[in-house]
Amino acid sequence: MSGGVDSSVTALLLKQQGYEVIGLFMKNWEDDDDSEYCSSRQDLIDAVSVADTIGIPIEAVNFAKEYKDRVFSYFLREYEAGRTPNPDILCNSEIKFKAFLDHAIRLGADAIATGHYAQVREVDGSFQLLKAADNSKDQSYFLHRLNQQQLGKAMFPLGQLLKSQVRDIAREHKLSNHAKKDSTGICFIGERPFREFLNRYLPSTPGDMVTPDGKVVGKHMGLSFYTIGQRQGLGIGGGKESSGEPWFVAGKDMAGNRLIVVQGHDHPALLSPHLSALDLHWISGYAADTSKPYAAKTRYRQADAACRIEPNEAQHARFTFDEAQWAVTPGQSVVIYDGEICLGGGIIEGH
Repeated sequence: MSGGVDSSVTALLLKQQGYEVIGLFMKNWEDDDDSEYCSSRQDLIDAVSVADTIGIPIEAVNFAKEYKDRVFSYFLREYEAGRTPNPDILCNSEIKFKAFLDHAIRLGADAIATGHYAQVREVDGSFQLLKAADNSKDQSYFLHRLNQQQLGKAMFPLGQLLKSQVRDIAREHKLSNHAKKDSTGICFIGERPFREFLNRYLPSTPGDMVTPDGKVVGKHMGLSFYTIGQRQGLGIGGGKESSGEPWFVAGKDMAGNRLIVVQGHDHPALLSPHLSALDLHWISGYAADTSKPYAAKTRYRQADAACRIEPNEAQHARFTFDEAQWAVTPGQSVVIYDGEICLGGGIIEGH
């Protein structure tokens, strides 16, 4: 129970269905717990209040060490290498469905439940991860690295509900957080300015912003602070020769410490019909039939895009899309779908 409305309604629904429910509040970050951007103290108060209303016990557990070792260290390594990782995906596979799951089993639990918008289906003894009924809230993208053992112990009671229904249920049952705003951003960064946060952990080495043909158009503050497709915060003026269109980050020259920028959302440098992926993970435990067409997302807020997958070695593959994809970003995840079924995914290596 995070203190948010989704996990609160999850606990309520399970209690109504007759399960013996124990709430668990996870503390995963404590470096600056007293800062204006860290809401964990209020979140715990909200979670305890809801547990009291529902009539279930709740305990708090600290996974800050596990989080730092398994998630945050990876996050920093990736940014330092010029890639853009997705720590929320790793948090699910390493903390919520590993550290938390192990803790729950030690307590004697049969299963764990979370407020994710997704569904699990068992077919012939194998567990499938499905999209949520509310397509606008579907979170299967963030769960694609779960395995059979983890999915077999997971419950997602909100999978068939719309977000509006979840808030209605919370309001009807007088849960104190029924109108609480959804959390946004990376879990340990929250609402704080991202560049300011990253600057505390990584050195900044300024350099040139250049066009693909090498023309210098500005200065960057350090390659780690930018991501492919970024438009805000570049600080490049129009100039006499400018087309007037906005500038976007199109690439990074790590060796030369140069940030490559282009003008126009649909500039060819931002579009790619191919990508290579590594560390491929299949939820079923074995590779799907890659001779057939699938769909994939290269970022969370994106429609499924038709593609073909060619494995080139054990956990590597090349994706070819029917339509070129915008701002394919190394370090992000490409997640594979067969209709409503999430098959797995990998880490984007490059075009």
